[in-house]
Amino acid sequence: MAVDGNALLERLQPLIGGARGRVTPNAPMNAITWFRTGGPAELLFQPADEDDLALFLSVLPDDVPVLVVGVGSNLLVRDGGLKGVVIRLSAKGFGKVETVDGTRIKAGAAVPDKMLAAAARDAEIGGFHFFHGIPGALGGALRMNAGANGVETRERVVEVYAIDRQGKRHVISNADMGYGYRHSSVPSDLIFTGALFEGYAEDKASIQRQMDEVQHHRETVQPIKERTGGSTFKNPDGLSAWKVIDEAGCRGMMEGMAQMSPMHCNFMINTGGATSHDLEMLGETVRTRVLDNSGIRLEWEIKRIGEFAEGEEPVQPLLGRLL
Repeated sequence: MAVDGNALLERLQPLIGGARGRVTPNAPMNAITWFRTGGPAELLFQPADEDDLALFLSVLPDDVPVLVVGVGSNLLVRDGGLKGVVIRLSAKGFGKVETVDGTRIKAGAAVPDKMLAAAARDAEIGGFHFFHGIPGALGGALRMNAGANGVETRERVVEVYAIDRQGKRHVISNADMGYGYRHSSVPSDLIFTGALFEGYAEDKASIQRQMDEVQHHRETVQPIKERTGGSTFKNPDGLSAWKVIDEAGCRGMMEGMAQMSPMHCNFMINTGGATSHDLEMLGETVRTRVLDNSGIRLEWEIKRIGEFAEGEEPVQPLLGRLL
C-alpha cells in the first residue's frame, strides 16, 4: 500500500501544532539519498532545534514509526517509501561547531564530517583528519562508529547527546555507547543531536597534509563522482570486502542499471535509472556469490529501510540461506 502523508498529517496536526520545524507530507526521499532512488516518506519533519525536537517527540503517538536520516550518503530507501515520520536534523538547528577546552570540539549531529575535520584543522586540533574522507554527517558517524584511514569515530568521542522517543534528553559516555566495528549498541530509538570530541594539539600544516592524503586516496581508488552510497559491505574479520567480492567475480556486475563499481567493487553505483530494488538485488546477489566462492558472509554497511513497492518482489537475503 502506498504511503499517504496527507492522511497522517491530518491525524497528527492537532498534536504537533506547537512544533516550529517544517513538516512535509509525501516527501521525496530520492532527492535526499546519494543513490537518488527510493519512494517518499509519509511525513518528513525538520526540527528547528533540540527543544523543538523534544517537544515533537513528546506529543507524537507511540504507534507512529520514527526514522532518522542524515545526508543520505549510506542509505538505501526502498521504492515503496517510508511509513510514519522521518526526522532530518537541519544545519541551522544542529550544525554548529565550537572549540572548547583547547583540544575539545563540540559539534551538532547535522555537521558534515568534512566540516568537523576542517574546524579541527583551523583550531590546530589533531586526530580528526580521517573525517575528511567520510561522506556523511556526524549523527550517522556516531551511530555506526564510522571510520577511514585506520581511525574510527570512537577514538575521538568523549560523550554523545541524544533525545529519546518520549522527548527526554540523555548524555551518553563513550564507554556506554558500546562501540564496535561499524557499530554502537545504544538503543535505536535515541536520536543523536550532537557530541563532544577530543583530539590533541597539532600544527595546521601537518593536519592539512593528512587531509590531503585522505582526499588523494579517495579520488584515486573510490568512485566519488558517481551516485553511490559509500562502502556497501563491512570488512570481514582480517579481510577486505572488496577483495572477496573481486575474487567472486563481482567487479562490474550489474542488476538493471545498478552496478558494482569497476573502480572499487565494494561500492554500488546507480549508473542512471536504477531503482532501489535493483541496488538491493545486486547487493544480495554479490553476497550469495561471495558465500558460494569463499564461505564468507558479508554484512551490509549501507542501511536499507522502507517498504517494497507494490508489485515488486521482496529481496530475500541470500535466497533465504542467510538472514
